[in-house]
Amino acid sequence: MTANGWLQILFLLLVVLLITKPLGGFLTRVFSRERTWLDPILRPVERILYKLTGVDESHEMDWKEYALALILFSGISMILLYLLERVQLWLPGNPQKLAGVAPALAFNTAASFTTNTNWQNYVPETTMSYLTQMVGLAYHNWVSAAAGMALAIAFIRGISRREQKTIGNFWVDLVRGTLWILAPLCLAGALLLVSQGVVQNLKPYDTVQLVDPYQTPQLGSDGKPLNGPDGKPVMQTVSQQTIAQGPTASQEIIKELGTNGGGFFNANSAHPFENPTPFTNFLEMLCILAIPSAFTYTLGKMTGSPRHGWAVWAAMALLFLAGVTTAYWAEARGNPLLTSAALHSPLHSSSTVRTTGNLEGKEVRFGLPNSALFATVTTDTSCGAVNSMHDSFTPLGGMVPLINLMLSEVIFGGVGAGMYGMLVFVILSVFIAGLMVGRTPEYLGKKIEAYDVKMAMLVILIFPLVILVFTAISVLYSFGTSAMANAGPHGFSEVLYAFTSAVANNGSAFGGLSGNTPWYNTSLGFAMLLGRFMMILPMLAIAGNLAGKKQTPATLGTFPVTGPLFTVLLVGVVVIVGALTFFPALSLGPILEHLLMQAGKTF
Repeated sequence: MTANGWLQILFLLLVVLLITKPLGGFLTRVFSRERTWLDPILRPVERILYKLTGVDESHEMDWKEYALALILFSGISMILLYLLERVQLWLPGNPQKLAGVAPALAFNTAASFTTNTNWQNYVPETTMSYLTQMVGLAYHNWVSAAAGMALAIAFIRGISRREQKTIGNFWVDLVRGTLWILAPLCLAGALLLVSQGVVQNLKPYDTVQLVDPYQTPQLGSDGKPLNGPDGKPVMQTVSQQTIAQGPTASQEIIKELGTNGGGFFNANSAHPFENPTPFTNFLEMLCILAIPSAFTYTLGKMTGSPRHGWAVWAAMALLFLAGVTTAYWAEARGNPLLTSAALHSPLHSSSTVRTTGNLEGKEVRFGLPNSALFATVTTDTSCGAVNSMHDSFTPLGGMVPLINLMLSEVIFGGVGAGMYGMLVFVILSVFIAGLMVGRTPEYLGKKIEAYDVKMAMLVILIFPLVILVFTAISVLYSFGTSAMANAGPHGFSEVLYAFTSAVANNGSAFGGLSGNTPWYNTSLGFAMLLGRFMMILPMLAIAGNLAGKKQTPATLGTFPVTGPLFTVLLVGVVVIVGALTFFPALSLGPILEHLLMQAGKTF
């Protein structure tokens, strides 16, 4: 751990803090339909869209109508993406003549991008055509992020409104989030990325001759090395390299701003065509955190309690710092087994052995601090983009991204999703505080009653139920264990991480699990759908119920939700709920792996 590393981490958090208020204020004006500097350009476009689609922008929806609109829109969009993947061979925009995507993988991918997860059980540059990437996947990057923002705003409206049955109009919120927020930010961000060397073209892939050809085992149709009559692997000489390219920058920026995470290339943000410089690395992390952080100020502004918004931001920042500190420390400490091997090596004396930390699976150009920071940022949100391989982290270093996911990604969280996820924990915190002082719990003048707590607990319980059931099935039967690259606790962690990432709609992975199998394509697809929509419905029910309540004035017995005490309570509730739910599973995975590593055992 170095001073330079800490400076980079704290500088990112400082810049996020500085943009929270201006961006959050802009979000407030956009979704409150107040005039902005973009109105002369975008307002006519908005009116045309409503006229073409028959949307009445003055119509307000109750929570059931709002939820139905979201589900119908997402369902139809998912079906269209599935069909596009299946028939891409016969469509234009496919210079490499890539085949149609297999049914199970097409279902998994359609569910993944519809739910803002972007889990990828395929190699993008050899599976998806340019048309599928731009019209199918990038489209979902936009609208799934806009839908998340719409849901967060609907929840905030439910808190701020008094004795009303409606929480807004889904179609209007979707359009305004896309046009006013995502479009201008993506345009500016894509140009910045291109200026730094991120690729943006429609050219066929280039083939170049290698200066130093090499030999590699020839693989059969099953993906395993072929053996000759003598029992030895059949070798082939590789003398050419195919350089993949395409419209990367335009997808890269919405991948980060929309907390999507699906890479144009298989190496994701570790690929130099996606993330070539230290500046692009910083910009991508900033884009991931920008909108989720801004929503805390929007919460305070729209509910009339700015201090409450900052208290929620402080809780998120504390959890963020705890995670990145642990990950950075664990990776900087390195693997003691490697240090021990070096000490006993005849090539080195004990006085010359120095640990450089755990550099396996990391880009040297980013180093330990930016790898740990990126891993924390991407799992604190529902992004899933990676610039290093989480599977190669030390047990405790890899546990940090896993715990971030298990906390329902409310540490800033996804675009919109982090805000409404955190608000569920806020309601639980207020309820617990009310029980402790023996009063009916109140939240910003609204009484929190049994219905609200039941719906909040439904959100909390659905999340671990889906994760743990699918994980248990996968580690008990051969159709699940056969895809694990590692035995022991690390193999268990790979499966646990996969389903946690899917249900949390994150999309990052422990790369040792081969997910492109019928079981994992199907089960992960359903896990993503359940993690998105089964948690949205009770959340919208809470919003609708809060909107219809009266607002009562605060009294001396009202628990304040604007100070350090509330921040500490909120952090405690988030951690305790996650710890109590997942501690047994963590004990079988990264915790056990760490203890065995300390004892000198590997897998």
